[in-house]
Amino acid sequence: MHELTGKAVIITGASRGIGASAAAEFADAGAMVLLAARSEGQIRHNAQVIRDNGGQAEAVTCDVSKYKDVQALVSHCESTFGRMDILINNAGVIEPIGHLETSDPQAWANAADINYKGVYFGIRAVLPIMAKQSHGVIINVSSGAAHSPLEGWSHYCSAKAAAHMLTRCADKEAGPRGVRVIGLSPGTVATEMQVLIKASGINPVSQMNPADHIDPTWPARALVWLCTDEAAEYAGQEVSLRDEAVRRKIGLID
Repeated sequence: MHELTGKAVIITGASRGIGASAAAEFADAGAMVLLAARSEGQIRHNAQVIRDNGGQAEAVTCDVSKYKDVQALVSHCESTFGRMDILINNAGVIEPIGHLETSDPQAWANAADINYKGVYFGIRAVLPIMAKQSHGVIINVSSGAAHSPLEGWSHYCSAKAAAHMLTRCADKEAGPRGVRVIGLSPGTVATEMQVLIKASGINPVSQMNPADHIDPTWPARALVWLCTDEAAEYAGQEVSLRDEAVRRKIGLID
C-alpha cells in the first residue's frame, strides 16, 4: 500500500498540463483528489476518467485569485473527503507576454494575482487545518523564472520570485508544527503554456525546440514523491528537476 493512500489532495490548475497529470498520479497512489480550475468542463472530465480507472476524484471550479473561491474549495475537500492533507499550488498563467513599457496594467495585475496571490490564498486557507492536525504538505509549483529575469515575463518572473520567498516563510512558520512546505521547479514542460511562449517569439525560451521540453508526467511524479516521507529533507527548499540527483531519487532516470 502506498503511503499516500487515503490522503486528500487539492490540485489547482488541474484542467491540463502538470495539474491534470498530477491528479492522475496522485489517484494512482491511492489519494483522494480534488481537481480545481477556473473552467468546469475539463476538470470534470479529468475527474471522471480517474473514477473510471478506479480512483477517487471530484472537481470544483475555483479562481485562485479570489480568496472566497479558495476557502470554498478547501471546505469542499473537507466535506467531501473528510480530511485535508496535501495542497498543490499549481495554477499559473504566462499571458500577457510583453514588454513593461507597453503592458496593460490590469492584465499584468491579474496575472500577478493568479501567480502570486493565488499561492498565498491556498496556503492561508489550508494552514490552520494542517497546523491543528500537526501534519500536511504544501507544494508550490515554482520556476527557474523565479531566479532569472526574462524579457517579456516581468509579471511571471516577479510573481514566481515572490512565491519562492513565500514558500520559505511558510515553511519557517509551519515546519515546527508538522507542516512541510516545498517548491518544485520543473523546468520547461510540454504544456499549452509552451505553445503560447513559442508563439510570442520573445526571449530565448520561445526559441527552444519543443522536443527539449519534458513530459508533464515527470513533474507529476515528482509532486507525488515530494509528499512522501522519503522527501522530508526538502522542506523549505525549492527542488529542481534539472538536478540529475533529484531525478534519480524520484526514479525518473536510472
